[in-house]
Amino acid sequence: MILLVLIASVLIAGITVYQYHEQNRDYHDDRLERKEDQIKQSVNYTLKKTTYPPTTENLAFIFKDEIYEIADVQNVNFNIYDLEGQLIKSSRPKFENDSISNCLDAEVLNRLAESAKNRYVEENSAAGDRYQASYTYITDAKFKPIGILNLPYFEDNTFNDMELREFLMRLGGVYFLMLLLAIALAYFISKYITRSLQTISDMLNKTDLTGRNEKIFISEPGEEIGKLVGSYNNMIDELQQSAAKLARSEREQAWREMAKQVAHEIKNPLTPMRLSVQSFQRKFDPNDPDVEKKMAEFSDTLIQQIDTMSSIASAFSNFAKMPAQQNETLNIVKIVRLALDIFTEDYIHFIADEEEIIVKLDRTQLIRVVTNLVKNAIQAVPDVDSPRILVSVASEGSFVKISVADNGIGIADTFKDKIFEPKFTTKSSGMGLGLGMVKNIVETYNGRIDFTSQEGKGTVFTVHFPKENMMKAV
Repeated sequence: MILLVLIASVLIAGITVYQYHEQNRDYHDDRLERKEDQIKQSVNYTLKKTTYPPTTENLAFIFKDEIYEIADVQNVNFNIYDLEGQLIKSSRPKFENDSISNCLDAEVLNRLAESAKNRYVEENSAAGDRYQASYTYITDAKFKPIGILNLPYFEDNTFNDMELREFLMRLGGVYFLMLLLAIALAYFISKYITRSLQTISDMLNKTDLTGRNEKIFISEPGEEIGKLVGSYNNMIDELQQSAAKLARSEREQAWREMAKQVAHEIKNPLTPMRLSVQSFQRKFDPNDPDVEKKMAEFSDTLIQQIDTMSSIASAFSNFAKMPAQQNETLNIVKIVRLALDIFTEDYIHFIADEEEIIVKLDRTQLIRVVTNLVKNAIQAVPDVDSPRILVSVASEGSFVKISVADNGIGIADTFKDKIFEPKFTTKSSGMGLGLGMVKNIVETYNGRIDFTSQEGKGTVFTVHFPKENMMKAV
């Protein structure tokens, strides 16, 4: 709409200017022709009343004084030439001093002679204004040419140009108001048209593949908008059905994977137990003097494998069990130090910014977090020449930070996204539940756990507990 108004205003302004110029040209052409007819009538009248014979040689005598009277009455200057183009008489007193005008060009004489109307108009421009000069024959009573009448005409467009400027200003004012109206109208129409589209756009931006999405309800939508809204609502229904199927499939897949993992981990100790029992059956001799020793060895083997199976069951049980916040008041520095006492490795070091930081956490869950992170660190440094593990506790802003750093083999980039997934492990043994359990405990207390690692240089795990669960000892 705005573009149409602008194009229309430009076209109308251009057409108006063109029309004004054409009207001016027609007006001046008509005026020149009228003036020429009036001069010719006066000239013919003078030729009729003169006592001189109407010949070319007598034109200077015939119009000696009359030329000035005619020019004064008609309010226009003119010139009289002979048929050869030589100036005979001019209404301008000083015209004789103009050597250029004393003789007509041969082209003018030829054009006049070739003209069917015995009339030729020469067009020129001077000082930016249009200049015309008409040439016509002066004839006697028998219509025989005896001279050439020249009428110079300078166009004066001052008034018309002023009228054109005023008209264009008025037209510009009208179109400016129309442009403002078009802008306002286009704005409200576009807002009305796109209101439904904006609603759909907002709902699309809020669409969550993992959450519940609302349908779009628009009163009296257009046909196209109605189809679009219907398609979106159908998509939401299909998305919810697909999400439900996906969630059910993921749960089933998780249980299948967990069952496979449990079966695999239980089969590992069952195989050596079976072999031990079979070997005992074949080699058992009640009369053997070392029967008690062999019985003890056999029992130790079975007990060791049973303990392994028990630890597997406990690991899965602990992973499935969500820790509850006991809000037990603990000195986190002391608890972390005690958790490290069970490790005999001399390359484990502990530092703390303060001797006593009191926090409300579950003692058992805190120890499990620390021991699991330290165990992972120990398993990462077996092939390092100078292994080192640093455990630190510090206050950091609104959080309490526990860090476990090692200079071990690090974590490959391809494994970083899966490091907290249950049953994921890069080690040849173990069930991959440790870090998943740690993340589960930390998030239960509204905390967070993250890590940084470089292959061949080491890994740093950092646990943050929010300070709202913490208070400092006075």
